[in-house]
Amino acid sequence: MNSIPANSAEVTHRLATAVAIAMEAGEETLKLFRNKDLKVDRKQDSSPVTAADRASETLLRERIAAAFPDDGILGEEFGETAGTSPFRWILDPIDGTKSFIHGAPLYTTLVAVTYTPPHESDTESEQPLIGVIHSPATRETVYAATGGGCWYRTGDSPPTKTQVSETEQLSDSLLLTTDVAAMARERNPAALDAYLELMHACRLSRTWGDAYGYLMVATGRAEVMIDPKLSLWDAAALKPVIEEAGGVYTDWQGEPSIHSGDAVATNRRVSEQVLGFTRGK
Repeated sequence: MNSIPANSAEVTHRLATAVAIAMEAGEETLKLFRNKDLKVDRKQDSSPVTAADRASETLLRERIAAAFPDDGILGEEFGETAGTSPFRWILDPIDGTKSFIHGAPLYTTLVAVTYTPPHESDTESEQPLIGVIHSPATRETVYAATGGGCWYRTGDSPPTKTQVSETEQLSDSLLLTTDVAAMARERNPAALDAYLELMHACRLSRTWGDAYGYLMVATGRAEVMIDPKLSLWDAAALKPVIEEAGGVYTDWQGEPSIHSGDAVATNRRVSEQVLGFTRGK
């Protein structure tokens, strides 16, 4: 891959902007969080969407367009805006809308920046460069640029470098996912069986899922996060964060891609053990 250094002006400016606007958009979501008058609509795929999703993404798009007018943008709610630079912003204004609707505080705002080297246009040439996972209700943010380490901040505290855990065995690991039933619904019964076997191999399992589960892995509070189905706006921010924290981000077959439609994130030490359950399923 033809990449640019994490400390280049092009990257550092975009990283600082990504963190700032993710936090600003997160504040926008809090205006309607646990609001009894919140209206929930259904998209064509029957997934829920709210005014908070739309307002948050609108804010993100406005900030990006003002700062980087040549960059492309892809967002969950308003689709694609083509750009002319090698950079593309990928946005999920509320990852975990179902949690948001029910007043659960573990939803997040995701902001990613990808980079496609000049003269390359195929999907696999687009690589995630920057990732931000911001949890508005818990006031946590984890962020990374490829090659620059992973950083964590909570509340008004200054950011500190964060790393995955050093746990070596699944029997000592915390396993996270978003929705156990989705293993069969989104994939097949064999995938559910594989997940249940993995669950029994781990010390503990919980459904602190969506992107908050990846934040947990990146900060060393969980060892495994697994998803049976992801869109690009779900996945793009996750890979830089997990990898720069020292972990491994792959699909179920072990390929390090954000385009596969599923994901496994681990602390690296248990990666092969986990893939032993998911490969082929």
